[in-house]
Amino acid sequence: MSEVLSALADPTRRRILDALATHGSATATALARELPVSRQAIVKHLGVLSRAGLVTGRRSGREAQFTVLPARLNAAAHWMARVASDWDSRLHAIKRLAETPPEE
Repeated sequence: MSEVLSALADPTRRRILDALATHGSATATALARELPVSRQAIVKHLGVLSRAGLVTGRRSGREAQFTVLPARLNAAAHWMARVASDWDSRLHAIKRLAETPPEE
């Protein structure tokens, strides 16, 4: 989970994931035309996303086509939802305690 959260912490990588999700797949060259960073920077970001299991690349001629791997994103979303639910339960318990009048 740490690798996924670390990869998602960077706004450029999130924009790359958004672009890939929109297009279905794209090359680093195509992504560089769409985003305000160089092709070399895109390649480095794709490497981070790939190591985190968020994208996969498939060779197509001289370039690689990258696509999003939704399984790791889904796992991260489920983990975050579980953490949010745990915090909601704790905050609800604190609110109940704070709103309960003291006994005499």
